[in-house]
Amino acid sequence: MQTVLGAGGPIADELARELHHNHTKDIRLVSRKPSKVNGTDELVAADLTDADAAGRAVAGSDIAYLTVGLPLDSDLWERQFPVIMRNVIDACAEHGTKLVFFDNTYMYPGTPAPQTETTAFAPAGRKGRVRGQLATMLLEAMRTGRVEALIGRAPEFYGPGRTKSYTNSLVFKRIKAGKRPFVPVDAHTARSLIWTPDAGRALALLGNTPDAYGQTWHLPVDPHRQTYAQLIEIAGEVTGRKIGYTPLPMAAFRLGRHFVKPLDEMFELLVRYRNDNIFDSSKFAARFPDFPVTSYREGVEQILAR
Repeated sequence: MQTVLGAGGPIADELARELHHNHTKDIRLVSRKPSKVNGTDELVAADLTDADAAGRAVAGSDIAYLTVGLPLDSDLWERQFPVIMRNVIDACAEHGTKLVFFDNTYMYPGTPAPQTETTAFAPAGRKGRVRGQLATMLLEAMRTGRVEALIGRAPEFYGPGRTKSYTNSLVFKRIKAGKRPFVPVDAHTARSLIWTPDAGRALALLGNTPDAYGQTWHLPVDPHRQTYAQLIEIAGEVTGRKIGYTPLPMAAFRLGRHFVKPLDEMFELLVRYRNDNIFDSSKFAARFPDFPVTSYREGVEQILAR
C-alpha cells in the first residue's frame, strides 16, 4: 500500500497517476474530501491535524507521501503545518511506514546564487519560516532514526490542467484567454519552474528507490532556464500571435498589500522574482540520467494546446 496524504492537488494527482501506471495499483488517497484519480484507489477522509486520524490514514502503508497544501495564509500555516508534520511523523514511526515529503523552496534565500540540497535556510517571511521548520522537523526525525524518509523539493510550478501558481495564473492562463499577461517584478530574470507532471513522476520514482531515502532531493527541472520575456516569446511562437506583457513592479505590490490580503500574503515571496532563480537539480539528474525532463518549450506548447 502506498498512501498520498493531501490528495486532490495537482502534484498529488500526478503522483497518484504515476504510482498507478508504473509502481502499484494498491493506492490510498487521503484528504478531507478525497476523490479517485484511478479506478482502484482507496479513499480515506481524514483531517491530518488530528493525530488519531493521521494514524488511521497511514496504518498499513509501506510508503506515505506528504503533499498537503494550504491556502497562502501565514496564520493558518503557523497553526496547522507543524501539527500536520508532527502527526505524520508520529504515525509513520508507529506503523513502520516510509515517508516522502514534498517540499518547496520558500525557506531558501532570494539571491541569484544557485540553490542546491545543501543551501542554508534563510527565510524572508513567515511562510518561509514555517517551511524551514517543517523540513528541520523531518530532518531531525531522520537523523535520530525515528522514520525512514526523504525530502523532494521543488521550485514554483507551471503545468497543465488545474496547476496553481503565479506563473500559470498571471502568464499562461491570461495568454490562453487572449489577454495580455502580467509579469511579477522583472521580466528579465531567469526562472526555475517545474512541470507538475515531472514533479509527480519524480516523487513516485524517489519513493520507490530504496537508496534515495535519508536524503534531500531537488526534483528535476529543465536546466535551460528562461526569463518571463523568453517564455512569453515562446508562447507567441506557439500561438502565432505577437504577445506583449505588463510588468507588475514591486511598488505596486508594496502599495496593494495594505488593501488586498492575497497581495500581502504574496509579498514575502517576491524576493525570488527580483533576481535570477537558479534551482539546481543536477543531483537528481546524475542519479536518474534516463528520467525525461519536460523542456520549457514542450511545457508551453502543452499548456496552450489544451
